[in-house]
Amino acid sequence: MACRTRPDEGKRIGSPIVHTPSRARRDRRIGMDFLTPDEKRKLETRLEELRANRPRLSQRIAEARALGDLKENAEYHSAREQQGLEEAEIRRIEERLARAHVIDDNSRRAEDVVFLGSTVKLREVSSGDVDVYRLVGEASRDPSSDVIEVTASSPMGEALMKARVGEQIRVKAPRGIKTFEIVELL
Repeated sequence: MACRTRPDEGKRIGSPIVHTPSRARRDRRIGMDFLTPDEKRKLETRLEELRANRPRLSQRIAEARALGDLKENAEYHSAREQQGLEEAEIRRIEERLARAHVIDDNSRRAEDVVFLGSTVKLREVSSGDVDVYRLVGEASRDPSSDVIEVTASSPMGEALMKARVGEQIRVKAPRGIKTFEIVELL
């Protein structure tokens, strides 16, 4: 899905559309999940919160059960539903952490190469717009951040992975192929 060119050489690196699975998708299929140290910490913190909430939910269910008829007991059904949602999230996080491979800053091979956890400034070639992106394993869904998060398995993430400063990447987007230049790593 991505084609890289070096502006100084004008040579194309790779093909414009890749039909084989990306490394990120291939690794996810075989059970590997890449995380930054910060993403791993956030998952572990969330897991601790959910586990700590188990006794409170059990108590809430017991209190609601004591109120009587379970068929029309909204508090009981609400607590049971919440328990089911939290248990599902616990399982999802535990599975993700079990297959996680943490990519830390020391594992980066070169200063000018984009890896998981990198924050990069990109310029869209056609419009000249400049935005800041962060390559992540899983988006944090933090709307207050000024950085646009892209996952490694997205078309933009696949194009960015292992690209270098000064290269141009092509990304297949819903409205056609867009070309970006990697201005700098932040």
